[in-house]
Amino acid sequence: MERKITADVIGICGLVFHENTRPDEPELAYELLRAAQGCGYATEAGHAVLRWASEAGYPRVWAKVRDWNTASRRVLEKLGFHETGSVETDPVHGDSLLMVREF
Repeated sequence: MERKITADVIGICGLVFHENTRPDEPELAYELLRAAQGCGYATEAGHAVLRWASEAGYPRVWAKVRDWNTASRRVLEKLGFHETGSVETDPVHGDSLLMVREF
């Protein structure tokens, strides 16, 4: 991701395809530099990626988020994701919640 005005790189956002998941259900992944967080960039980029995914015919997209990461959970909720109730436990880094967005 780049800022439109300055063209400086501020992060990444896109779809990830994993070997052990269905090929028609990619993962939405994003990460921002700390200086760019809280400005709406993840939501804006996520909308663009999801619009493309929908137009490409993907029936749903999933995302994993740490349960303690309230800002990222809020971004996913704004993008129309909902929690599935599936939790991947990780005593070191914190549990991850599985969220999905269906088109």
